[in-house]
Amino acid sequence: MLSFLLNIGKDVEIPFIKKIMTGFIDDLKNAFNKPNNSLYKLIAINIVVFVVTGVIYVISKLSGYEEVWEAVYFNLAIPSEPSFFLKKPWTLFTYMFVHDLKGIFHILFNMLALFWFGQLIMEYLGSKKVLSLYILGGITGGLLYLLLLNTIPSLEGSSVMVGASAGVFAIVVAAATLLPDYTFFLLFLGPVKIKYIAAIYVFLSFLGSVGPNAGGDIAHLGGALLGFIFILQLRKGNDIGKPVNAVFDGISGLFKKRSKIKVSYNKGANAYAKKATASKVSSSYSKKTSASSSTSVDQDEIDAILDKISQSGYEKLTTEEKQKLFKASQKK
Repeated sequence: MLSFLLNIGKDVEIPFIKKIMTGFIDDLKNAFNKPNNSLYKLIAINIVVFVVTGVIYVISKLSGYEEVWEAVYFNLAIPSEPSFFLKKPWTLFTYMFVHDLKGIFHILFNMLALFWFGQLIMEYLGSKKVLSLYILGGITGGLLYLLLLNTIPSLEGSSVMVGASAGVFAIVVAAATLLPDYTFFLLFLGPVKIKYIAAIYVFLSFLGSVGPNAGGDIAHLGGALLGFIFILQLRKGNDIGKPVNAVFDGISGLFKKRSKIKVSYNKGANAYAKKATASKVSSSYSKKTSASSSTSVDQDEIDAILDKISQSGYEKLTTEEKQKLFKASQKK
């Protein structure tokens, strides 16, 4: 419920709920068209999977072919039985994008928490850190679910598990570890530091680890632990998310359009061009063109710096890059 109450906006003239949903939907519209925007892509994927699985569920129920739905669901959810899991190892990845269809609040609260806390990670650490945290948190939560549910007999849990919660918990705890005193404004409560919000998330899952949904809450704790370790290692200069980013960069590279432009080289023409250009160079020509060329170079540099901020965060900029960005901001 806490993630639903988050409000970091300042314009009180717009109704609270309307402002949340308007910003949420607007940011999702062009998710797949923007570079370095993994946060909104993750949210979009979760929503699309929820809609598609929901349609399959309804159609299979109405048509009487419920086995179709069961085949889809049980090939996406992670099974608690090790022998079943070994036959479907891909479920360690797919389960974190699937949600229970019996209640919309499961996906709603997960996506809102991912949205609010993911924005902090993206702003301070870059888009790739959001992706690696989510994936590693989901994998860690899934493995801990399998381990503890099969080694501690007293723990209860369903035969399969779905949900983005482990990945979301990784991002929530990572944000709280990185910026513990950052403040969100909660409805009816006012300003609350995110370290306390994360602590409540973790404590509630800790209590639930001996309840009827023990498997799910254990996965939450696994994701939370990964988020904490991720930031500690990052402060030491170790990015444990590099393998994840390398895999996804490789996959995305397969879908990039390759240039079909052929470059030809003519030695004689090139030599003539050099000679002609050299003969026309003069001080007056340099003065007239230096301003325009400098502007072009400056703009290219600024674009490169902005791309670096989107990918890696502002803190990764060098002193020289920060100075260039500041000077550019002063130009009218």
